[in-house]
Amino acid sequence: MELLSVIRRWHCRDHLPIREIERRTGLSRNTIRKYLRAESIEPRFQVPERPSRLDPFVDRLRGWLVLEAARSRKNRRTAR
Repeated sequence: MELLSVIRRWHCRDHLPIREIERRTGLSRNTIRKYLRAESIEPRFQVPERPSRLDPFVDRLRGWLVLEAARSRKNRRTAR
């Protein structure tokens, strides 16, 4: 379901106020106003690249996983 088209339909055709659209979608009023003014078809969200907290330990963890894979099922360690 395209969110932008639903918001426009509620506002233009069904004449719902922005506050009611806010309640139904969970978006802020400013975001809804921005979507109503926008000419694009669907909003796109950009997620910035973030390093993982486990990045410094990746090599060590991979080594452990290789060792554990060679063990029998009952002798393997769990993720905990």
